[in-house]
Amino acid sequence: MTKAPALFVGHGSPMNAIEDTPFSRGWRDLAQRFRRPRAVLCVSAHWATDGVRVMANAQPPTIHDFRGFPPELHAVQYPAPGAPDIAEHVATLLTDFGAQLDSSWGFDHGNWSVLRWMYPNADVPVLQLSLDARRTPAEHYAIGRALAPVRDDDVAIIATGNIVHNLRAFFSGDRSLEAPSKQFDDFILDRIGQRDVDAVIAYRSHPAAAIAAPDWDHFVPLLYALGAQGADERPEIFNRDVATGISMTSIGFGLPPATELAA
Repeated sequence: MTKAPALFVGHGSPMNAIEDTPFSRGWRDLAQRFRRPRAVLCVSAHWATDGVRVMANAQPPTIHDFRGFPPELHAVQYPAPGAPDIAEHVATLLTDFGAQLDSSWGFDHGNWSVLRWMYPNADVPVLQLSLDARRTPAEHYAIGRALAPVRDDDVAIIATGNIVHNLRAFFSGDRSLEAPSKQFDDFILDRIGQRDVDAVIAYRSHPAAAIAAPDWDHFVPLLYALGAQGADERPEIFNRDVATGISMTSIGFGLPPATELAA
């Protein structure tokens, strides 16, 4: 089977799900770069649990896990089928981490705000993997490495969050925080480009981390995509945009050249 890509996608505001933005267009265009996978395994910043959980629902519901947005956004449904058989395989791969099947969750906006642009017909099976809130960054990376074999079965790994995520800073309008946000984003991309995984895992030691990345749940999905990276794969950056408190910077591994459109 075709090896599917591993992606880290900066998902940003839920409004990207219904608005024509540079980011939503970037997600749409990216999906044209590679063959439609057999399924998508999503690791979203918005499903944190005590323990590793693998979504086993046959028909996961659409979750509107936000407040203060227009009715049009709350009305969005993403009725993609689940993938119970793949969920069982993923749970087996993650036996050493105590992974358990779980049918209590659905597709949160970290998932469907991106996938409805990539696969608007909701015809690709999707399952989610939770973020175990008890784990260290190194353990999150190790889980990503353990997931890598699913790519060989044509299951794309799409992790969503934001490298820079500090909503208090974002809404403050304090322009003095823009430089630390950019410095942190630059640092992470540089270290990924140099294959310096240890520095990315130790992201909290960066001087700007407390400002740029106080929200662990939005940063650590990056470690899943990084863990699933192939030894010969180079990162491709897309949707890069950095502002005070948030970056949309996204990274793909295993993407074909831009000139090779999916068949």
